[in-house]
Amino acid sequence: MPALDAFDRKLLSIVQKNAELTTTELGDRVGLSPSAVQRRLKRLRSDGVISGYVAIVDPAKVGNPTHFVVGLEVDREHPEVLARLRAWLGKEDSVQHVFYATGATDFVLIVTAPSIQAYDALMSRLLAENSSVRRFTTNVVLGVHKRTSFVPIPGTAEI
Repeated sequence: MPALDAFDRKLLSIVQKNAELTTTELGDRVGLSPSAVQRRLKRLRSDGVISGYVAIVDPAKVGNPTHFVVGLEVDREHPEVLARLRAWLGKEDSVQHVFYATGATDFVLIVTAPSIQAYDALMSRLLAENSSVRRFTTNVVLGVHKRTSFVPIPGTAEI
């Protein structure tokens, strides 16, 4: 794990909330020059601490208002079987999150789809193309009250 100082931690907290700030604005907030901020951000990207920048889109405003929380149970937990399933899930744009978990299910997925019919088609394909999936359970999300990808950074005060 790369060593992160207080400036790095503050920068990470800030850019997670607003990646559009200029290096001057970031520098003003953390007490560094714009060039120092630029060097730090470049290092954080090259070290893999920052894995990318994205625009967060409101699914309801682009025709994907339905969310599902899905539990998958697999027959065999052989590494190659799990790798194929992970690869399949990773290629599906409707599958937003994949968690390998303990408990009643082996994987927990967050899925978004424009309709229940589209979700049903996705799950039918999942079962047809992945014989290791024994069964799945679905929870339909009735409302979204918080949606974030923010990762709390230990050692930073609220910014």
